[in-house]
Amino acid sequence: MTPTREEAFKLLREHNKDEGHIKHAVAVEGAMRHFARKMGGDEDLWGVVGILHDIDWEKTMDDPSRHCGLAPELLREAGISEEIIHAVQSHGWGICTDVEPVNDMEKILFTIDELTGLIITAGLVRPSKSLSDLEVKSVRKKWKDKAFAKGVDRGIIQRGADIMGTPLDEIIENTILALRPIEKEIGLG
Repeated sequence: MTPTREEAFKLLREHNKDEGHIKHAVAVEGAMRHFARKMGGDEDLWGVVGILHDIDWEKTMDDPSRHCGLAPELLREAGISEEIIHAVQSHGWGICTDVEPVNDMEKILFTIDELTGLIITAGLVRPSKSLSDLEVKSVRKKWKDKAFAKGVDRGIIQRGADIMGTPLDEIIENTILALRPIEKEIGLG
């Protein structure tokens, strides 16, 4: 089954209570929907994958090597489709799973999961506290500063861009554009 957006958020909230994690899910959902429109994907499916991708995070965050490992069980119990389960697992490829992203939806998720965090953090340190005036060059400048958003693994983002065969700057630009309309929901603006 592919749940509705509302059902996906209800399921996410059953397993995640921290509002920061919920905002991250909203950000990833927004980026996934944007890329689905751009790439001809199913916007609702891609959005639900964005919502559910970290469903097991709060249960595994003390041992990140377990992240994405508990998700299949939680999702299967809720009757979620194997397509969504595979996508959720694939965002941990080479980090905590060996499930490789194979289609556009999975490759985008793998690439933008970490990138949304970098872009949001870059927006928060701007005088405007907004993405409305954030440009790719500003993100690239922050990218080079390893002390900035040090929890964001730039190697994963670059690896994702490489497997997509898309220039990193293009992915950054599209992710900024994806997050602008929802910036209030994710704590900006």
